[in-house]
Amino acid sequence: MHPVSCERCATTVLVRKSSLAQTSVQWPDGAEGCVEFTEALAVDGPPRTAVIPTCTRLRAAIERAVSAGELAVVDQ
Repeated sequence: MHPVSCERCATTVLVRKSSLAQTSVQWPDGAEGCVEFTEALAVDGPPRTAVIPTCTRLRAAIERAVSAGELAVVDQ
């Protein structure tokens, strides 16, 4: 697991890229600081399934970390 920070809200999560298509994200306690999640919860309420919506800014930070070689893709 590698720390990656969101460029919008500075929330830091731990990330593992098993493949280009699969990303595991471990959120710390206090992740309610994510602006995008807070906005989504205000509009849609809590998720009704096990699938958690993604933060587009965090996803972009993860992809940049992969492109920069800071986050390895395990299956490559």
